[in-house]
Amino acid sequence: MKNKRTKVLAVGDIHGDTGLVKRLAEKAKKEEVDLVILAGDLTFAERSVKNIIGPFVKEKKQVLLIPGNHESLATADFLAELYPNTKNIHGYSFVKNDLGIFGAGAGDIGIFQVKDSEIFNLLKKGHEKIKNSKKKIMVTHMHPKGSKAEFSGFGGSKAVKKAIKEFQPNILITAHIHEASGIEEKIGKTKVINVSRKEKIFEI
Repeated sequence: MKNKRTKVLAVGDIHGDTGLVKRLAEKAKKEEVDLVILAGDLTFAERSVKNIIGPFVKEKKQVLLIPGNHESLATADFLAELYPNTKNIHGYSFVKNDLGIFGAGAGDIGIFQVKDSEIFNLLKKGHEKIKNSKKKIMVTHMHPKGSKAEFSGFGGSKAVKKAIKEFQPNILITAHIHEASGIEEKIGKTKVINVSRKEKIFEI
């Protein structure tokens, strides 16, 4: 139990792409990942929720998700309730071994909008339950203010930046800006990984 490493596959902005999900589920099986994290925008404007979670569950993977700005909180909750081993961590948390994971989805544009101050409150609420975890992953849909993803012209979230400073997670998983896919950087002590449509497998 002590110092056990957890293997994670993280991705965002699937936008109903079942081909992508099928490939990722196969990869999750092959790479023997322990957790799959979906960082929002699972659907495209709520149009398709079919075969987005199922392929991962079929491979017996634990799935953690947050809503993006393309689906409502109700849709994210529906998916989490529909499938076993699936949890919506929007304002909540999940613990595995000595790893605590917490998150908040949505953005300031699109179907599901959450004010920036509310995003911080949700992250704070989720973090409270895992604050004593040895290792922490924070999951947001929005990128933090001042991050490299801002080259896209879309400003980042002040709330996410504030949460990095206050909660100092080891890793922040973010998505939303497709062009920033694959960008990694350090903000304070936190490694920020943008997984918009480009999955990342890592151990922590």
